[in-house]
Amino acid sequence: MISYLKGIVAGVQSYGANRHILTLEVNSMGYDLQVTSRLSQQLPGLGEEIQIFTHYQIRDEVPFLYGFSSPADRELFRYLISVSGIGASLAIALLDTLELPDLVQAVITANVQLLIQTPGIGKRNAERICLELKTKLIEWRKNAGFLVATGGPIPGILEEVQMTLLALGYTAQEVNHSLHYVSEEIGLPKDSCVEDWIKQAIIYFSSTEVIQ
Repeated sequence: MISYLKGIVAGVQSYGANRHILTLEVNSMGYDLQVTSRLSQQLPGLGEEIQIFTHYQIRDEVPFLYGFSSPADRELFRYLISVSGIGASLAIALLDTLELPDLVQAVITANVQLLIQTPGIGKRNAERICLELKTKLIEWRKNAGFLVATGGPIPGILEEVQMTLLALGYTAQEVNHSLHYVSEEIGLPKDSCVEDWIKQAIIYFSSTEVIQ
């Protein structure tokens, strides 16, 4: 249908926390595209040119256009909406809550506790996403040459560390960034105890002034 649109940013409107509409002018025609909050914050200024990859969908006889910054984001969105019970709004919420590498990793490793940090995603939906997409995303990342982030503790420790940090009020994205930093920059062994991972993550948060 419409693979991408290249045009001028004519406007960006926000309708609540999870609905952001980009108006793109292409050849004197205006297209309204729903985009993620993250993409809406990365857009150039009004009058600037940008290329947006699109997904066209008809729901209840009403056409919708969704916009993405890359083909990979669009492809993951399409995988998510193929899961029973996951519509476009929940798929966009997932893409907003976790960055693409972290979201793919959470699905592949069946990290339900991380997925349910997304507003509207309950345990059953998260389990269904992992069950239906795990094999597909493993194959997808191989074919696309897409690498999932490997930084962080071993799976047996990862979930407990994540849940503790989430309970302290950090977001899923902040938690994943901290664990990647502790692993790659500090070099903490992957099999270190839960307490060491939590301690180093909190030191990271303090040093970067993540806590408001």
